[in-house]
Amino acid sequence: MSISVDMSDLKMPKHIAIIMDGNGRWAQNRFMPRTVGHRAGVKSVRNVVEYCANKNVEVLTLFAFSSENWRRPAAEVELLMGLFMSSLQREINRLDKRNVCLRFIGDITAFNDKLQQKMLEAELQTQGNSALTLVIAVNYGGRWDLCQATQKVIDKMSIGALEKQEITEQLINDHLSTAGLPEPDLFIRTGGEQRVSNFMLWQLAYTEMYFTSTLWPDFDQSVLEEAVRSFNGRQRRFGHTSEQVLNQAITL
Repeated sequence: MSISVDMSDLKMPKHIAIIMDGNGRWAQNRFMPRTVGHRAGVKSVRNVVEYCANKNVEVLTLFAFSSENWRRPAAEVELLMGLFMSSLQREINRLDKRNVCLRFIGDITAFNDKLQQKMLEAELQTQGNSALTLVIAVNYGGRWDLCQATQKVIDKMSIGALEKQEITEQLINDHLSTAGLPEPDLFIRTGGEQRVSNFMLWQLAYTEMYFTSTLWPDFDQSVLEEAVRSFNGRQRRFGHTSEQVLNQAITL
């Protein structure tokens, strides 16, 4: 059950990125199949999306399926694909009514044609919405993202559309799958693990990290608000000194 906390005095991150970990362990702790945990996790997704939309968070990125998750048992992968499809079909109209823009990042060519088409339709249906951009990372890996961005840059160089000296951090950023989005301010990982697991390696360079032992199906408003409180208690210096940051804040 969620606990109501007064957040009026806190600054919300513009972009929150979450690794939703612990579905399988949540089910195993209850002596149920891991697949039950994945189904239970869908409710947490719905609650977090609704909360972020209400709190004017600009972007919410959820790591739904990594490029390494194909290594899991075939039956579990098949269940995840089916759950992904059914969730899309069930939730897309709800997201559209909530003015949520849906965007997918990752190598979606690995999915079957029906699922790819459904993802495209969902993006097209919601592309004009502005309350929240919900980014779903599927068959995504940070190393893959850097490789595909590099390939795009090389392609431009090969036809003379780009010179070597024009390659900058901004140029690389513009060719990542997250092009056009602000970098995450707050990264959250549930389930007790404390690593980024090949998630948004470039984009997380200056992101504040928050790790919680809460398993994803138990992740609710109170846990998210605790993460935001932790975020608000940190000084983001981006290479500056504390004094410089304080002086800039006073000037503003």
